[in-house]
Amino acid sequence: MKLFIYDHCPFCVKARMIFGLKNLPVRLVTLLNDDEATPVGMIGKKMAPILQKDDGSYLPESMDIVRYVDNLDGKPLLTGKTNPAIADWLQRVGGYSINLLLPRFANADFEEFATDSARQYFSDKKQASIGDFSEHLADSADLIAQLEDDLQTLSGLVVSADAVNGTLSEDDIHLFPLLRSLSIVAGLTLPENVEAYRNRMAQRSDVPLLFDMEQ
Repeated sequence: MKLFIYDHCPFCVKARMIFGLKNLPVRLVTLLNDDEATPVGMIGKKMAPILQKDDGSYLPESMDIVRYVDNLDGKPLLTGKTNPAIADWLQRVGGYSINLLLPRFANADFEEFATDSARQYFSDKKQASIGDFSEHLADSADLIAQLEDDLQTLSGLVVSADAVNGTLSEDDIHLFPLLRSLSIVAGLTLPENVEAYRNRMAQRSDVPLLFDMEQ
């Protein structure tokens, strides 16, 4: 199977995670960010991730991919209960953390930005959505302080480094991608158990953190 991704994309990380967690092989193919023709040719619109199954057909949508791959062998791994408090936390933090993340993604050495036009495409699209990157970067200290407060709240929700609720569940698929994205933010301190969870989940899912791109 092939998985078409952008490395920076948290939705793509969700799809990548299930292959790592289940020790299943997959060929990762990174699309240039301004390549509209390839995904449109596959599924009729520009989005990622896209899974190309062994029969050649295409499956979009990260959680559809996760559930498909998890159930391929009839032995699903994501069997744990979910915690509504995790979803609430992600909704709250997701609302402002993009202002920290998108400007840093735009400057980072991701393969999807291998050309100037691909990087500019991303910057133009995202600044149209959230506003000028330079203004958000100037507000980083306040955003980091707010985030560190919220991470203390998350600390009280982490049951185990191996799974946020103690048994692997879809909460792990939703939570780790954001924590992985946050590894690009220089000067951000995570509570010890949140850091341990992030490191363990990166190892288990075979999705590396972004410390080498830290800004």
